[in-house]
Amino acid sequence: MEVTVALKDYVEKRLGKLDKYMENLGEAQVTMSVEKETHRIEVTIPINGMILRGEESTGDMYASIDQVVEKLEKQVERYKGRILRRVGKPTGEHRPPVLAGDDSDGPEVVRTKKFAFKPMAVEEAVLQMNLLGHSFFVFSNADTEQVNVVYKRKDGNYGLIEPTF
Repeated sequence: MEVTVALKDYVEKRLGKLDKYMENLGEAQVTMSVEKETHRIEVTIPINGMILRGEESTGDMYASIDQVVEKLEKQVERYKGRILRRVGKPTGEHRPPVLAGDDSDGPEVVRTKKFAFKPMAVEEAVLQMNLLGHSFFVFSNADTEQVNVVYKRKDGNYGLIEPTF
């Protein structure tokens, strides 16, 4: 879709509200689309190795923008402590997972799974994911020799997550 100046200004103004929750927010990647009568917006904001992401679809683009900003505000409020602890840490610094029984306010790792995986094509990974009835599948990509994740999207299609270095 062609983005008007008014629409662009509105997105910038609404996303600018997130600055009151956190300084140094990264540059937002915004994708807007219209399909039939559905106005969809997807927003992704990287923050020092973490990602804020929201998407909304309504019958009006301005309403979609308002709803996605509300969703992102809730994410920031919910994860602000975790994000703030991580901001400013050197890249690659590892924090151990919070284990069951720890007296912390974070999520608990209650199960660890280990599995061997063989290199496979993306199509084979999607097939394997569907056979298992899972919504995502971790695999070694035979083409790139890297660990990738395929996942089922809400629209019925599939997504692929690849690492960047």
